[in-house]
Amino acid sequence: MLSYQHAYHAGNMADVHKHALLAWVLDYLAQKPKPFVYIETHAGRGLYDLASPEALKTGEAAAGIGRVEAHFTAGHPYLKALKAARLKGGPNAYPGSPFIAQALLRPSDRITLAERHPAEARALRAAFPGVDVRETDGVEMALAVCPPTPRRGALLIDPSYEIKDDFAAMPKLLAQLHRKWPVGVLMLWYPILASGAEKALVRAIGGMEAMHHRLTFPPAREGHGMIGSGMVVVNPPWGLEQAAADLDRLPR
Repeated sequence: MLSYQHAYHAGNMADVHKHALLAWVLDYLAQKPKPFVYIETHAGRGLYDLASPEALKTGEAAAGIGRVEAHFTAGHPYLKALKAARLKGGPNAYPGSPFIAQALLRPSDRITLAERHPAEARALRAAFPGVDVRETDGVEMALAVCPPTPRRGALLIDPSYEIKDDFAAMPKLLAQLHRKWPVGVLMLWYPILASGAEKALVRAIGGMEAMHHRLTFPPAREGHGMIGSGMVVVNPPWGLEQAAADLDRLPR
């Protein structure tokens, strides 16, 4: 959706949930010597300023990373990405998933990102020179590049869900990608909403062989409709379920 701007939501509890699990997966893959690929369908701009007018207007980061960062175990790869973001962008910087990937991948690994919003794609290219950034539809890109070379790797599907059809379309995309790339670690994020709009997605993934972790939390502000975050991971690496369970102990 071209109207969506993640700067208003960066660092919220859904980001914490999604990014902590993503960082764990990428760190796990990087511990073995073989190169791998990271693919993302809805990349955003990659690096955010939590002191920006957009972030301060919603206050979502204060209810998210601002509340829970101190409760992560020392050495968690998510903390490594946070530190790298602040070294690059200052104390109020927050890493989007492209920055997390850049912080944790090695020179031998590859990153392919799709971002449809022209301004966000320009910011992404400026922030990540040399990275394969495609100003295109992320669904089409993912279907076109999978299975990638090398076959080892991870893919994140992370739309805004402002297009309501996404709740039905994303599980179908996940299943398609799994057929095309059966060994890939495929990650699908979705919001848990007070309206229950995500229930069709949850029903659709019910029969998949995948790890499914849900983290609920209070609305970031009065009237905010998001009350939780869900992550579905096909081919979860060993240990990811425990890493997800550890997030249940974060204060909310």
